[in-house]
Amino acid sequence: MNLSYWEYKSWLAHIDHTIVGSGIVGLSCALAIRQQFPEARILILEKGYLPQGASTKNAGFACFGSISEILDDLKTHSENEVIELIRSRWEGMQELRQLIGDTLLKYESHGGFELFSKEQPQLYERCLSEMDRVNALLTPIFEEPVFSETQNIFGFKGIEKSLIWNRFEGQLDTGDMMQSLLQKVRSENIMILNNVRVMNFNESPSGVFLKTDQFEMKTRNLYIATNGFAGDILEEDVTPARAQVLITKPISDLKIRGTFHMFKGFTYFRNVDQRILLGGGRHLDPSAEQTTSFGSTDQIQNYLKGLLHEVILPDTAIEIDREWSGIMGVGKQKRPIIKALGDRVFCGIRLGGMGVAIGIAVGKRLAQLHLA
Repeated sequence: MNLSYWEYKSWLAHIDHTIVGSGIVGLSCALAIRQQFPEARILILEKGYLPQGASTKNAGFACFGSISEILDDLKTHSENEVIELIRSRWEGMQELRQLIGDTLLKYESHGGFELFSKEQPQLYERCLSEMDRVNALLTPIFEEPVFSETQNIFGFKGIEKSLIWNRFEGQLDTGDMMQSLLQKVRSENIMILNNVRVMNFNESPSGVFLKTDQFEMKTRNLYIATNGFAGDILEEDVTPARAQVLITKPISDLKIRGTFHMFKGFTYFRNVDQRILLGGGRHLDPSAEQTTSFGSTDQIQNYLKGLLHEVILPDTAIEIDREWSGIMGVGKQKRPIIKALGDRVFCGIRLGGMGVAIGIAVGKRLAQLHLA
């Protein structure tokens, strides 16, 4: 708590709006608040030295769900609910592209492909047989068929002969996306303090008192955008979900282009900078991956490396360059939680692994809650 008079006055006094979390949701919330209140003092508190969670650690998929994911969602959601989920993801992606621009995002549209292991013939047959139904459901959004059957032109081994292609899926550079958002926030005179963990808060009629591991402060309004880490300070239906990822060293003459899904979206890979980025596998041990601890496990890393060597690039010499993990926020329902927790406290959390697609839209909606 060793703050000087100057430090407190310049960074913490008379704060109008405080956002907890500097990921996609938190940054877009701050930008939306700035549009509403050009003179307000806005502060973002981030517990990491970089945005923690998944915003800087995701795979850079510009997606809204593979066909097997959509069919799985139809088991627990109504058709209208699934349509609206996909609409929000698709429209959210367009908002992100408009806000930052495809050039800065390094956005590429090679389409998305779903592979089916020969160990899951029933899933493969179901997706093929239900493809017309799913395309019909999505017609109000895309006005043309989304999914179609295509051949395995990539040389993948150990899979069914056909892939299912999604013509509307793309990919982007996660680091450039976040750098661009951070630059926009700083250009709007919005303050960001890193390495500050919010421990608890208490709302009163005059404002919200925050206790952090570095200092105590008061703010007029508080917005919580911590997604998978929301359980640290809130009691909401949000479960952390760790996603383990690896990336290869550059591969000469890499012919793979696009985004690829397997096992109902629990495994995914793509090309980037002449490398293969591969992640997922939490379906192998769901309880162990319900954690806010970063790290990796031998079980999942061995599974990912096995897919890489046996299915994706079976006849190629490959070296792993880097491994990491990110923390998502999931729950019983796929809809994000965007609501008021009091007169001055609001949250935008549980993005369900679709933060790239819906993060901007969730941040904007979060910024509007104090006006309700």
